[in-house]
Amino acid sequence: MSLASRIGRRHRRHEEAELNITAFMNLMVVLVPFLLITAVFSRLTILELNLPSSTEATPETAQVLNLEIVVREGALDVADRGTGRLRLIPNTPEGPDLAALARFLAEEVKPRFPDATSATLLLEPDVAYDTLVQVMDAVRVTTTVADGRQVQAELFPDISIGDAPVVAEARR
Repeated sequence: MSLASRIGRRHRRHEEAELNITAFMNLMVVLVPFLLITAVFSRLTILELNLPSSTEATPETAQVLNLEIVVREGALDVADRGTGRLRLIPNTPEGPDLAALARFLAEEVKPRFPDATSATLLLEPDVAYDTLVQVMDAVRVTTTVADGRQVQAELFPDISIGDAPVVAEARR
């Protein structure tokens, strides 16, 4: 083999091949708009909760109504901390009767205490998170039908949460 043929072979081996990216660019031109159009844009809502503090004493005379909703296994217990139980709303076969709760708060409690905005939700340990969220929604706002259209009215938007007091079982 001659020296010239060896040098020629070396140059052929070191030649860099061109990378053809046309097909890749075509794929990106189609794929990016498709993904942007089909993307699901979700809106997250953040609720600000006021957790009760054990060191902070609340004066009883500062508020006229201390609304408490106790979510129990078989019922929703609506009470005023100062005066006692206002209403016991039994659960339906599907779960807590949220419509009855919202109706009671909107028709009987809110008209008597229009300036009250706070409520405390007390939950038993086995209450599902979904139930907590549904009860919070029923306590915060109510939807009514006026003039053929739905209107949302604010009930008690300042919600605190805590553990329900343990009820002693009846002795046998």
